[in-house]
Parts: sequence; structure tokens; C-alpha cells
Amino acid sequence: MHGSRSAKCDRASAPTPSIKMPRLTSRGTKEERIVAEECPVALVFDGTTMAVLMATPSDLTDLAVGFSLTEGIIEDAGEIEELSVVVGADGIELRTWLRPRAGRLLKDRRRRLVGPTGCGLCGIESLAEANRAHRSVVRQINITPEQISTSIESLGAAQILNRATRATHAAGFFRPGHDNVILREDVGRHNALDKLAGALAAQGVAGRTGAVILTSRISVEMVQKAAAIGVGIVVAISAPTALAIRTADACGLTLIGIARGSDFEIFSHPAGVCC
Repeated sequence: MHGSRSAKCDRASAPTPSIKMPRLTSRGTKEERIVAEECPVALVFDGTTMAVLMATPSDLTDLAVGFSLTEGIIEDAGEIEELSVVVGADGIELRTWLRPRAGRLLKDRRRRLVGPTGCGLCGIESLAEANRAHRSVVRQINITPEQISTSIESLGAAQILNRATRATHAAGFFRPGHDNVILREDVGRHNALDKLAGALAAQGVAGRTGAVILTSRISVEMVQKAAAIGVGIVVAISAPTALAIRTADACGLTLIGIARGSDFEIFSHPAGVCC
């Protein structure tokens, strides 16, 4: 976390991302299965809880930083003064302390943010806020049909937790010319994207240099979160909603859905895909 005073983590009793649980098969045999873990995770800013998510207990620093960025609490990870992961009996707190300017701005908007959850829209003040606009994104890259197919394949191969549990979403970042995707997993698709945003910030990778690849459907808040970190291309294996398409079109984002094998559909700004 660039510019932070400290990043602490209390892992003494933190749950693991997956756990073996007993099961009874259709044949009547008793066996064990690896299942994904989820637990309450509170995002606390300057001593006040802003959101409580049900999340996979992994990459929690990335989650805190990414949520701060995609929800507009900060504009740069350097605005975080201190971040601690604190494990308690009822769940995990991600305690973030902001630098003075960011803290003052948060206080100004705190009333509007009280109550949001993993849906990404709860607790807003008005219907207009649900359709909040983002600054236009600027694509630094274009991707080819072959790269779309390759990115989807790479995402599947990198999903270690989902291969073990068959229960998690993934958000990856594909950059042309790089062999591996940057990937984060979580039981919640919004959480996975927030974790990815935090990972990109930690590695100093700009959103405009690649494409976000999703295993989930594309709802409007997924487009909003991607645009918030400057991503100009989003690819998903499932379809977008109508509002997601309109939002992507308005902010200049190339939206690609139903990407499976060599097939895909472009819903906005097709210039992001080159033949």
C-alpha cells in the first residue's frame, strides 16, 4: 500500500478460504467435500463502519483498498494512512484510516454511504444516485477476438479456489503481451472485482492498460466499479443487463458478454475489439 504508514494483519484466528465439510452422497456414503468459506467482513473507515459484506476471507487488504477505490471513497491508494485486518468472534474488521483530506471528504458524504452492502447500491440517498455517472474512461489498448478467447481460458485455469469448491466468482485483469492474468476470487462477484482493484493498486497497474474479465453476469455496479478504476474493456462469460449496457455506452467502456470459446457479443463501443 504505497504511501501508507502501516498495513497490519491479525491472522491468529482468521478463517481459511475453504474448509472440508462432511457430506452424504446420493449413494448413501459419508464423505468430505471442500467448500468455500464466507464470513462477515466490516469495512470501517476512520472508526465508522461503512459496509458489512459476506466475503471469502482471503486477500482482505486488496478488498479494503479496492472497495475504497471503486466506491469513490479515495481516488488513489496513497490516500490511505493505515489499514489493519482485525479478526473477532463475530467476523473480520478491515480498519482503514484515511489521510486528512480524504477523511474530510468522506465525512461530507458519510450520510449517503451508511448502510451499503455487497449489492453495491443499498443505502443510497436517491434514485439519481443509483445511476451515478462516472468520468469517461480512456482505453489504452484494443483486444482481438483471439485474445478474448485466451483471456477467458486463462481465467478458468487460474481459479484455484473455484476448482476446489465450485462456489466462487473470479475477476481477472488481462493485459496483451503478459502471460498471466492478475486474478482474485470470492463468493461475491462484487467482492472479487473489489479485490482485483486493490491488487492492481498494490502492483501499480493502471486499469486502462488491460481488460477486466468476469465469471459473472454484468450488472450496472460491475460496470461502475470497473469504470471507477479506469478500465476501458470488460469481458464476461454471462450477459449484461440493459442498464449496464447503457452505463458502459455513456462512459466509453467496451462491454463484451457471453464470451465462451470463440464466440462473444459486443454490446457497447465495438472499437475496443480489433480484427
